[in-house]
Amino acid sequence: MYRLCIFDLDGTLTDTLDSLTFSVNETLKEMGLLPVTADQCRQFVGNGARVLMERSLLAAGEEDTGRIDEAMQIYGRIFDANCTYHVVPYKGISGMLTVMKQEGLKLAVLSNKPHRQTVHVVETVFGRGVFRQIQGQKENIPRKPDPKAALQIAEELGIAPEETVYIGDSEVDIATGTNAHMRTIGVTWGFRGRAVLEEAGAGYIADSPEEVIKLIRE
Repeated sequence: MYRLCIFDLDGTLTDTLDSLTFSVNETLKEMGLLPVTADQCRQFVGNGARVLMERSLLAAGEEDTGRIDEAMQIYGRIFDANCTYHVVPYKGISGMLTVMKQEGLKLAVLSNKPHRQTVHVVETVFGRGVFRQIQGQKENIPRKPDPKAALQIAEELGIAPEETVYIGDSEVDIATGTNAHMRTIGVTWGFRGRAVLEEAGAGYIADSPEEVIKLIRE
């Protein structure tokens, strides 16, 4: 019987592609560089803000790797002001979370998005009290796919890894859950898709929030 569901945020609970693409391109514009496309940004996310900006700089034609610190300072300021820009939950997510809570499951969020913005997005979109834990990227904790943060969430909630399901839309999420010895569910409505999730070794793959509930019940 599963007792805890840990969710990725971007591409799993919320469609944040507009906010990420907008913030990246405003950063590149301020640096005098060409913009990236939304599809490029979709492929760049998942490993934290620094990796997102490193990949975006390269895609924009910037070969001077020394500008990454400049980019991070600008992006941090812009994204902090725009992290909820056009952000909405995917269809069926709010209902799925309600059912899970009614059935006694504890819910948590673990994201590679910076911690302050992670909390802000989650509480703005879903309100307070839905999730027992909300955690984004912090300097003292390695980012996903390192399992430390996922294991720490489970431990603080008093739940064993084998009683926990990790749910996400990318290969990074599947690796995180696998590394933490948790069951994994990959969702196909996010930033990657079924082929990537299958290659990553997802325990289960769901095409809708309703299917996630069904998989957990079974």
